[in-house]
Amino acid sequence: MSAKSANLKDFLTLPVLETFDQEKIKANIPHREPFLLVDEVRVLEPGKKYLGIRHVRADEYYFKGHFPGKPVMPGVLVVESMSQAFGGAIMSDISKGKGIPLFLSIDEAKFRGMVRPGDTLEMPIEVLRLGKISKIYAEAYVNGKLCTQATLNFILGESSHD
Repeated sequence: MSAKSANLKDFLTLPVLETFDQEKIKANIPHREPFLLVDEVRVLEPGKKYLGIRHVRADEYYFKGHFPGKPVMPGVLVVESMSQAFGGAIMSDISKGKGIPLFLSIDEAKFRGMVRPGDTLEMPIEVLRLGKISKIYAEAYVNGKLCTQATLNFILGESSHD
């Protein structure tokens, strides 16, 4: 599935089967504040469809320099938020504690709108492949408007440098 042909906006209104809060997300991925960029993940269809949520706060560290007086969430951090939502939802299922998810590639990323302090970022995710190498297609919306889309590929990396 390419970023050009997909549209996950209908995921925003699908029934939620389960919701993972930050504690559950932290049990699945190694990210911590100030670099934990997802607040909750809603399970829409286990192993296939998810919705990540990020409440973008005015005190986020990156707004001081991006951009003073006109704060905008960097697009790469929106992509990172989508990645963390995916990992926070399913990483414990596929890694079994034997690795951490690392970007392999980011394909067909498009940035179509800005994310500002106070926005709620809704990130529908469709899982295209799960395993040692996983692939997702994800979008990010603010107030129902598409602001980012990308196909993300991950590999399970070593969990330590030992």
